[in-house]
Amino acid sequence: MQKNLILCIALLLGGCASAGAVVDHAGKYDRQTVSYGGSEPSGSIVINTKQRFLYHIHKDGTATRYGVGVGRSGFDWKGVAKVRRKQKWPSWRPPQEMRERELAKYNRTLPVVMAGGINNPLGARALYLFQGTRDTLYRIHGTNDPSTIGKAVSSGCIRLKNDDVTHLYSQVALGTKIYVR
Repeated sequence: MQKNLILCIALLLGGCASAGAVVDHAGKYDRQTVSYGGSEPSGSIVINTKQRFLYHIHKDGTATRYGVGVGRSGFDWKGVAKVRRKQKWPSWRPPQEMRERELAKYNRTLPVVMAGGINNPLGARALYLFQGTRDTLYRIHGTNDPSTIGKAVSSGCIRLKNDDVTHLYSQVALGTKIYVR
C-alpha cells in the first residue's frame, strides 16, 4: 500500500514540473527520437498529417518526432516546400478571407496584424513554407494552446508546442525541404 501511495504521489508531482504546464499523460505527442526508414534525405522534414507527427530526419536512420496540430477539414494542405524564412516571436497577419470568415461565422473581429508575443497564436517561432519564390501562406509554428496538439483545428498551418518549435527552429536551416503528406 505504501509503495502504491509513493507511486501515485510521484506521478502527481511529475505533472507539476512547470507552472501552468499542460500534461500529455499518454506521452504520444511528446518529442522523442525514433527510428525512421523513409527515403527522404537527412535534414528534411516530413509531416504526416493523418498521424499528427512531424519528423526531422537525421543521418543515422533516426528522426526527431514531434506531435503536431494540423489544418481542420477544408483547410489542410499537402505538398513539398522549402523553409525560406524563419522568425522568432513572429507577428501574425491573418489573411483577409480569414478575417471575413471569423466575422461572419463567429462575429469575432481579428486584427490586421498582431505583434509577436505570448498571446500571439503563432507562438514562439515560425518557419515559413515556400514553393520556389511563392509563399504558400502555410507555416510550421508554435502555439499558445498546447491542448490542440494531435488535433485538426487550425486554418491549415502545422503547430507544435512552443518548446518543440523552439527546438526544431534551432535545428533547421533555410532551404530545408518539407514534405507535407
